[in-house]
Order: sequence, then C-alpha cells, then structure tokens
Amino acid sequence: MKKIFLNLKTILILSVIFPFQVTTNAQSKVGTTIAQFLKIDQGSRASGMGSAGTALYGEASAMYYNPASMGRLTQTDAQFTYTEWLAGINFNYAALGVKVENIGTFALQAISMNSGDIAVRTVAQPLGTGEYYSVQDFALGFGYGIMLTDRVSVGFMINYIQESIWHDNLIDFGINLGVQYQVEPGGLTIGASLLNFGPRANYSGRDLYIDYNQDPSKHGGNDQLPGELRTDLFPLPTLFRIGVSYPYKFNDDNKITLAVDALHPNDNNESMNAGAELTLMKNFSIRGGYRNLFLPNSEGGLELGAGVNYSFAEGYTLRFDYAWADYGRLLKVNRFTVSVGF
Repeated sequence: MKKIFLNLKTILILSVIFPFQVTTNAQSKVGTTIAQFLKIDQGSRASGMGSAGTALYGEASAMYYNPASMGRLTQTDAQFTYTEWLAGINFNYAALGVKVENIGTFALQAISMNSGDIAVRTVAQPLGTGEYYSVQDFALGFGYGIMLTDRVSVGFMINYIQESIWHDNLIDFGINLGVQYQVEPGGLTIGASLLNFGPRANYSGRDLYIDYNQDPSKHGGNDQLPGELRTDLFPLPTLFRIGVSYPYKFNDDNKITLAVDALHPNDNNESMNAGAELTLMKNFSIRGGYRNLFLPNSEGGLELGAGVNYSFAEGYTLRFDYAWADYGRLLKVNRFTVSVGF
C-alpha cells in the first residue's frame, strides 16, 4: 500500500508542477499554425479518458499520442475510428501496428477530413453562384517503435501532410518522436512525445492567379499581366506532451487506470488532460476524463466513453469503443472505434 501512495505522489508532482512551470511568461499564439486537423484527438479509448494518452499503450491508436507506444504492442493491431466532427465534417482515422518478433513494430496511420460540398457565395450572388468547393485534409504516417530495454520504449513517425482548399493546396512533412519508461512491470509508466515537428509551408494553386495592372494610372498600359499572389509560410502545430499512467489492480480481472498529461503547444497556452478507465472482468471498460484543464477560454472539456473486448479465436480479439466529448457552444462530438488484434 505504501508503494501505491508513493506512485500516486509521483503522478501528482509531475502533472501539477510541470504545466505551471512552463506557463511562466507564456503567450498564446492561437491561429498561427497550419494543419489544425492534426490536433484533433484520435482513438475512442484515449479520448474517453480526457485525451490523456501520452503514457498509454496496448493499441495501435496510442501511436497518435506517443509513437513509443508502438514498441509495447504485444501483437499486430488494426484500428479504424469514425468521428462525427463539428458542423457535419467527415473525419476518419486508421492505424495499423505490425509486431515483428525481435525487430520491433512497424506502423501506419492515416488521417482524413473532408468538409463536403460548400456553396460558393459572393456579395453579388449571396444565394450562390452555382459552384461548389470543399476543404480536404490528409496525413499519412509511417513509424517504428522498439523496446530498448524491458522498461524503455522509443518510437518515431514521419508524416506526409496535405491540405486543400478548392484549387489551392499545401504539402508538408512532419516527424513525431516519443519515449516511454515503465517504472515497474505493469505499473507506473512515464511518457513524453514531440509531435508535428517540421518545416514551414504555404499554399499555392490557380486560385491565387491574378491579372495584374502595373500602373493603373497610366492610360494605354497592359492591365492583363499574369501574376500570382504569394502566401506566407506558417509552421505546423508542434506539441510537446509529458504524461503518466498508473494501473491499480483490484484483482486479476478488475482494475482502474489513471492517466494525466501536460501539454505545451506552439500555438496556444499550456494545459492538462486527465482521465481514468475502469476495467471490469477484463472485457468491459468505463471511461471518463477532462481535457484542456487550466486553458483560458476553452470550449467544453468533459469526455466520457466505454468499450468491450471479445476474443473469438486463439490469439484474436475484437474491440468496440465509443467516446463522447463536450465542446461547449460547439455542442458535442461522437467517436466510434473498431479494433482487431491478432
């Protein structure tokens, strides 16, 4: 029992002191980065726990929060998550971790977001011009994770990122790095990750083409000179996460897992995520948590979820997970995840 209190004390110290240390003289830079879709949480399990996923492991989607979790996979795992995102936007996430004995785990993840058709409206034609445009975001990542020792895992992921708005697009690359350290087997785990670290990028495309008049005051000049507008370069939404998770077993079939994350983004103030998962009879889970604690002017934050596991053959498992998230005035978000382990 003394060991439990010591571990809980460690969690409290790491999760409470860290964010207040880094917020000293901090400045919010909301709206200064591209590829905002990369910040949307993935996987119903971590989402249901307040998106505190930096020190979690055991499923493919944990790589989104920390690529070091890939090294801790005990078998090949495939997941697909459908999110009912805000304003009717379609949002999908797929993750695959392939465990190769004595080599490590190779992983793929894909993120796709589509606004659907949006009517083009102008001041002269407020009801629409008859044209439609859409906003499409896509990211494809390839990663690798390995156990360096029986307690330390590391991982990385390289992401291809593309954003499209009508006829213009942006292409960039980013890298995710992570490490996890398990203080004792099956016990307290500490994780840290750096996500979306990469070069600046800008938009280009035929919507930026213009007809340019070099000197409008000069009569007889050429007012149809071909030109192109130049957009500024903007950084990716880089995020540093540090977190802890601690599972407490009531017995072999029932346990509770606590998780806390501290977040340091380059385009907002620091905040914390915290959550818990109660597992009953090894196969049923109930989750709850709160994201963006201490973040000024945040919308909502409460997240709830549940999951069920089913073993249908030797070494094969089928999992269903659901998460609900409150976004305040923006209403709610539902996530549905289907997973297969083999």
